[in-house]
Amino acid sequence: MAELALELRDLRIEIGAFHLGPLSLEIADGCHALLLGPTGVGKTTLLEVIAGLRTPTSGRVLAFGIDITAFPPGDRGIGYVPQDACVFPAMTVRENLAFGLAIRKTPAKIRDDRVAELAARLLLSPILDRPATGLSGGEAQRVALGRALAFRPKLLLLDEPMSAIDDETKEAVLNLLEAEATTVLHVSHDRPEVERLADAVYQLQPNPSPTNVVRIR
Repeated sequence: MAELALELRDLRIEIGAFHLGPLSLEIADGCHALLLGPTGVGKTTLLEVIAGLRTPTSGRVLAFGIDITAFPPGDRGIGYVPQDACVFPAMTVRENLAFGLAIRKTPAKIRDDRVAELAARLLLSPILDRPATGLSGGEAQRVALGRALAFRPKLLLLDEPMSAIDDETKEAVLNLLEAEATTVLHVSHDRPEVERLADAVYQLQPNPSPTNVVRIR
């Protein structure tokens, strides 16, 4: 039986009038899981809780058998690409891609080689030394994805990471995600976009519902 990369146990999230859960979810190591659901149901909020950017009202988050519910974001070892891409504007594209490796004190040669590899795969090589300010939406999304993948996280959270990327470039992104072969929880409104990647498909259901998250494939 495959090791569980992610477990949500009786997770409940309450933010003002917004309520989600209790929900439970298990994702096996190496699985690319697609998470669907209507706008406003709480998909982004759920990813933020897993990433450590929000605190659940109750319940637990486990990664590879370790309870990380109280861990700060930087100690979770999770790669996260938020919906708004969120590049670091004071840095160049190169520095953005290298960020996760730099804070982990990765040797310069390994860091530079990994940045060059990701830049080539994401079609970013011509703009590596451009400031991150002024990037197009699609460029920013590719930079954010490369930054999240750079340190080779065992668990990757994606929130609509290709919404601004054109079809030709999207193929390069899909090829990279296939090649990286990590565990992924991927939020998307465009199911065909990631259908070829998905090993499992889940539907997040609005409250009140007897089961907040249902596996549909």
